Amino acid sequence: MRKILFGVVLTLAILLTLRYCQDRNQDEQVLLQSSGLIQKQIEQVGKLIVTEGHFSEVFNYKNSEAFFGDLLTAEKKALVVVNADVTIAYDLSKIEFELDEENKTLIISSIPEEEIKVNPDLEYYDIQADYLNPFEAEDYNKIKNIVKESLQKRIEGSDLKSNAKNRLISELSKFYILTNSLGWTLQYDDTPITKPEDLLPMLRD
Repeated sequence: MRKILFGVVLTLAILLTLRYCQDRNQDEQVLLQSSGLIQKQIEQVGKLIVTEGHFSEVFNYKNSEAFFGDLLTAEKKALVVVNADVTIAYDLSKIEFELDEENKTLIISSIPEEEIKVNPDLEYYDIQADYLNPFEAEDYNKIKNIVKESLQKRIEGSDLKSNAKNRLISELSKFYILTNSLGWTLQYDDTPITKPEDLLPMLRD
């Protein structure tokens, strides 16, 4: 009787051990599968997001110089038409992250900064200059700097940057949706992301 009871207990112990190993193996497979899905999603999202805009402006450039005190003044001027293409890009392949498989957490440690590129096309009209105050390379450089500063102010005052951030948040939200569906946690540094809106503070200037 004892031998039979011992055999039953031994059999149950072996079955439970096998079941535990099988369940653990399945858990590890699911964990690896989840990690693989998250890694794949990051690779798919890791692309260049570009928001484009166009600006046009007209400048009147004037410069005058006095000679012999104020007895003689030489003036030069030009009409400058500017057409500029502007792009704001986020290279998401530069996102720095870590997969904490033990705690089922995707930790984003760094998001790339925006890259602003301005390509202005300047056309000069009605250039007028005096013999004593001719147009020189310095004038063209001054005009370019004035145009650059003006365009930067217009970009800051437009909705181009906010549109670019909205597109970025839309892409980053995919991380939250995926991790949440797999029972993982999305985290930025030490801050857990519990809803897509929590991504906004991550992108403050």
